[in-house]
Amino acid sequence: MKYIPTTFAISVLALFLSASVSASDHHTAQAIEHAAMAKAHGEDGHAKVLLKHAEESLKHAQASEKQHAEQHAHMTESVKHLKKAIEHAKAGHADVATKHVEEALIHIRQSTTE
Repeated sequence: MKYIPTTFAISVLALFLSASVSASDHHTAQAIEHAAMAKAHGEDGHAKVLLKHAEESLKHAQASEKQHAEQHAHMTESVKHLKKAIEHAKAGHADVATKHVEEALIHIRQSTTE
C-alpha cells in the first residue's frame, strides 16, 4: 500500500509526458506507463495487478517495436534512393536523379507518418 501514492504520481507524470509526445511515440509512452504501474504494484505484492499492467505494457511495446521497424525500413529505402540520385547527378543524368529523389521523399515522408 505504501507505493500507491508513487503509482499515482507516476501515472500523472506519464499522462503529461504522453500528451507531449508525437503520435508515433504513443505506444512507447503507454508501454512505459504500464511498466511503471506493474513495477509499483509488484513492489506492493499485487501479482494480479502487476500481470494486468505487464501484459498491457507488452502489447504497447510490441506495437512500438513494429512501428519503429517500419519507419526504419522506409528511411533505409530513402537512403538507397538518395545514393542513386547522387550517382546519377554526378553523371549528369538529372532526369533519373530527380526520380530517385522523388522516391526518397516518398519514403522519408512514410517514415514519419507510420
